[in-house]
Amino acid sequence: MNHEFLSRREFLHTVGHGATAISLTAFLNACLPVQNTQNLQASSAPDLEFRIRSIPDQANILDGPATQVWRYAGEVIKGNAENLQPIQGSYLGPILRARKGQQVRVHYENQIPQESIIHWHGMHVPESADGHPRLAIGEGESYQYDFTVMDRAGLYWFHPHPHGNTGEQVIRGLAGLFIVNDDEEEALGLPSGELDIPLVIQDRYFGKNNEIKYYKKDVAAFGFLGDRYLVNGQTDFFLPVAARPYRLRLLNGSNARMYALRLSDGRPLNVIATDGGLLTKPVTRDFITLSTAERREIWIDFSEYSVGDEVQLVDFDPTEPDNQQKVVPAATFSIDREDPSNLTLPVQLASLDLHDEAQAVNRENPRVFELSMGMGMQWLINNKTFEMMEVDKNEEIRLGDLEIWEFINSAHMSAMQHPMHIHGLQFQVSGRESAPAFRSENEAIHAGSVDEGWHDTVQVLPGERVRLLMKFEDFEGLYMYHCHILEHEDMGMMRNYRVSA
Repeated sequence: MNHEFLSRREFLHTVGHGATAISLTAFLNACLPVQNTQNLQASSAPDLEFRIRSIPDQANILDGPATQVWRYAGEVIKGNAENLQPIQGSYLGPILRARKGQQVRVHYENQIPQESIIHWHGMHVPESADGHPRLAIGEGESYQYDFTVMDRAGLYWFHPHPHGNTGEQVIRGLAGLFIVNDDEEEALGLPSGELDIPLVIQDRYFGKNNEIKYYKKDVAAFGFLGDRYLVNGQTDFFLPVAARPYRLRLLNGSNARMYALRLSDGRPLNVIATDGGLLTKPVTRDFITLSTAERREIWIDFSEYSVGDEVQLVDFDPTEPDNQQKVVPAATFSIDREDPSNLTLPVQLASLDLHDEAQAVNRENPRVFELSMGMGMQWLINNKTFEMMEVDKNEEIRLGDLEIWEFINSAHMSAMQHPMHIHGLQFQVSGRESAPAFRSENEAIHAGSVDEGWHDTVQVLPGERVRLLMKFEDFEGLYMYHCHILEHEDMGMMRNYRVSA
């Protein structure tokens, strides 16, 4: 079933320091200044040290022949074994675990036949560790990352970021998780261990021999949509659970598909965290909208069910909620045992040091970024496409400034959502406005949005103007912002911004 929730009726749904061996292009680019305002980021004695390799491999995803994939293989050089964990039963991963304040070193080795580089999505790291595509390395080459974990407890992730091939590399399997812990989170006593379940939701299209199909040119304008749902790299994902509370960490790891996720029995979902970690208190939604790269964490208490019950997490179209032909199961949970627990959903979660919009340096004149389609089905930001080192006047930022940015999805030639991701920081979503022609459907979709808390990716629907508040702290350098529909990013719906003191 080719379920395509991205519908505007039937059209919207189509919607480092230290490289040890780098390619000539990466070497020349690496010679450009790379700013780092915190010397501790390049510590010679990291607390945690990993080796991550991108490698060709195979996985048993469907019945029949094994599927050829690319995946990240990892090992701990320094630290405890539990700092690196597999995603059970999956070719995705691994999961890296660290505490806030720890200094991390990662030796990345590229063993696939394309240039690649790792981006630590959502993490506040120096320019040299952010994974800008100018630093991409070739097959057989390596790159070293050094950074201190400055982020709050939460679910972050890592994926490739070479210009032009990010979509294909993610489709083939390159994605892993980075989970941060801190004292504030641990004091809450949230479900942990086997009760803390990451769920990476993706879609794929397979050929007759179980090969992953990816028609890059055919999907560039609207983004890749597969006809099978995978969770943690598995079709028909099934998880036995105990009758007690669990913490589910959801990541939309798809190239383009937007999900609206609800429980099959209609029970509401308690959201406890967004991209940038825990909320101040839980919020309740009947469903959760997840655009590409967004994360949400939910508290679900399976003690509300009886042993022998099953409940599904399903994707549906909130603009047509009664259309059962557009309901697709994503994951099935089977309650198979009793396990009494005294855990209860906390009334208060975390303290958030939120910004005050009145203190923004450009509060009277926000930076505006218009998202549009140009000639030849070319996606644009402010009528510009990506240039590796280009920075427009509107993209020059002063270190330490608190700013307001506004993304405007003009929808003049195409009614598509654009999930906009800003590298190097977390921001607040401070407002949304929809044009009258799009308001009804946008409001139906946003009934599942969670704009509270911290974010690094924001869903900008057709005809919508979204207002963000962010502060540029700690690091100078060249960072990126782009649409996280990976085919849009690959075809140039991406720009640089530069932070300078």
